[in-house]
Amino acid sequence: MYQHRNLCGDRIDLPVGKVVCIGQNYQDHIAEMKSQVAAEALFFIKPATALADLTQPVAIPLHHGAVHNETELAVLIKAPLQKASVEQVAPAIWGYSLALDLTLRDIQTELKRLGRPWEIAKGFDGACPVGPFVPQAQVKHPQQLDFSLLVNDELRQSGTTATMIRGIHQMISEMSQWFTLQPGDIVLTGTPAGVGPLQPGDRLVLQLADLLSLHTEVVAA
Repeated sequence: MYQHRNLCGDRIDLPVGKVVCIGQNYQDHIAEMKSQVAAEALFFIKPATALADLTQPVAIPLHHGAVHNETELAVLIKAPLQKASVEQVAPAIWGYSLALDLTLRDIQTELKRLGRPWEIAKGFDGACPVGPFVPQAQVKHPQQLDFSLLVNDELRQSGTTATMIRGIHQMISEMSQWFTLQPGDIVLTGTPAGVGPLQPGDRLVLQLADLLSLHTEVVAA
């Protein structure tokens, strides 16, 4: 069972909630997906059952087509946010980590073609591995964080929160206009370019500035 944990591996005293995500928040990812920038933000939700511990092997399904990595800054919420202003967001944040927004790309593409919702491509069990959280007090400039993903020692994704289309506090404020954020909810803030398929046996290294380094591997679910 997934539990929120800090850098020491200790359990954080918050319930496990939903994961609220933003799509198309980096221009280079929009370009690689041949999408278009929209005025309105693209929000979607992963259920709590999608959460998994990123310090453990990443289990992916094998019989639903390609499973793509999407590396993202994760934000842990510690206080309720409902129709919050931008100024109300920071006091409600516990801390930051990295997460993989695992995506069944073939299924998502087909569901988009059919004009149907694509929750199953994003919200399946284990679709959101999350690392331990760095307390907010230790993150001086969350909007200036470099992060990366190496797959088998090759750089696959490299981004910085400075190039987000919507900044962290802005997007969380906008999310809270639609979805009340509760203590224990997680916000995923979008992925830069470099998404691609993962295979069992792949070795992963995720790095968040000088704050967090995660080493794991991909296994079959």
